[in-house]
Amino acid sequence: MPEPTGDDIAARKLALDILNHLARSDDMLDTVMERFAGDQADLSAEDRRLANAIVFGVMRRRRLLDQLIKQHAALPPARISPEIRNILRIALFQIFYLDRVPDFASVNTAVEMAKRFVSLKSSRFVNGLLRNTLRNRPADIQSILPADPVSALAISQSFPDWLVHRWANRYGLERTRRLCAAMNEIPPVTVRVNTLKISRDELRNTLSGMCERVFETEYAPAGLSFIGPAAPIDHLPPFQEGFFTVQDEAAQVVTHLLGPKPNENILDACAGLGGKTGHIAQLMGDTGRILAIDKDIEKLERLTDEMARLEIRNVSVCRMDLNKPDRPPQDSRFDRVLLDAPCSGLGVIRRNPDIKWAARKKELKRFADRQLRYLDAVSQWVAPSGVLVYAVCSMEPEETDRVVEIFLEKHPQFELQAPDQGELGNIQPIFDGSGFFRSLPHIHDMDGFFAARLKRR
Repeated sequence: MPEPTGDDIAARKLALDILNHLARSDDMLDTVMERFAGDQADLSAEDRRLANAIVFGVMRRRRLLDQLIKQHAALPPARISPEIRNILRIALFQIFYLDRVPDFASVNTAVEMAKRFVSLKSSRFVNGLLRNTLRNRPADIQSILPADPVSALAISQSFPDWLVHRWANRYGLERTRRLCAAMNEIPPVTVRVNTLKISRDELRNTLSGMCERVFETEYAPAGLSFIGPAAPIDHLPPFQEGFFTVQDEAAQVVTHLLGPKPNENILDACAGLGGKTGHIAQLMGDTGRILAIDKDIEKLERLTDEMARLEIRNVSVCRMDLNKPDRPPQDSRFDRVLLDAPCSGLGVIRRNPDIKWAARKKELKRFADRQLRYLDAVSQWVAPSGVLVYAVCSMEPEETDRVVEIFLEKHPQFELQAPDQGELGNIQPIFDGSGFFRSLPHIHDMDGFFAARLKRR
């Protein structure tokens, strides 16, 4: 059997480096992927896609892969080093989920990586475990799962027990199964067309020659999704010309809920990298004024660069920590205020699968306390008859309904305002009977978002 070459190992080595970095740090996956972006430049396009598929696949299926390791290891899982565990996860993910990689190639490259990057002794362990797994490959994954249906679902879909238990209690077992499955699917790349520079039809035609498939989003009027781009997104000419921004459909719909109008004065209170800021500017026709605030100066610098790429001119920035807003922003009464608050991120697991391993149940209250502090802070800047939109990329009650309920109890000058049907068109079905926007991955094929529009009396 041929020895793996350097080319065979390059993509797996990059995936291993990324997974090892995640195991050793508190960094989130998107930050780590940016850190290793330079290493990807040396790989072929095919190897870049393989490295990404392995990293995201292992993070999506980690718990089931670990169950397979536990099933076939001759020593307790706690005695397996994180580096060897990641080599085994990479090999098992290829064996069970990637049809294009032969089993023998997955085993050989895993053994070679253990030999080169850990030790000769560990390579023998890796070889023995993987060949044992292949010999005793379970015909039915159910055969290695516990009898309890919720625990079995948590392992088979690779989610933490606490999260599956709370979803099963809220949605029921079958809907939870569909939700978990949807969050494990690879979503298409979704972008928002910069309608200040190009129409959706024009960009769709342009991208059609650069991607395997391009299609319009169902709910967001300026959205396109595509599969199989010919190059990394930021290398595509339409991106470099500022014709689009990568943004999930749910995030696009939230900006429509804010309803910005030309020549208004608008505050984006947790602007981050400016995804929604740019969309607000589009809907205002780049007129009026948007103040984007954030406590992270690096994010504000990147937001400024992003507005330049999109050729948007009506945005100014201000560094401010909403935990202690010691001064009002310039012109401290705004027609509309968007608070896209920091949250658990449990609604965006399909794009950030590391979130399900980093999130903790006890953190939900900490997020909720901060969300209420931020709402208290920004509410004072909403002009009479003005609109305040509260949004989070979470579906958890502590961060959604309960935050709005507590805020309205403390601030009777605000009331929940359900948008009228004419204003929202085909977005209306995503609103529930309480007037809250709730998108769910397994129902709407978009990230899990919550948003409420509040009007100052």
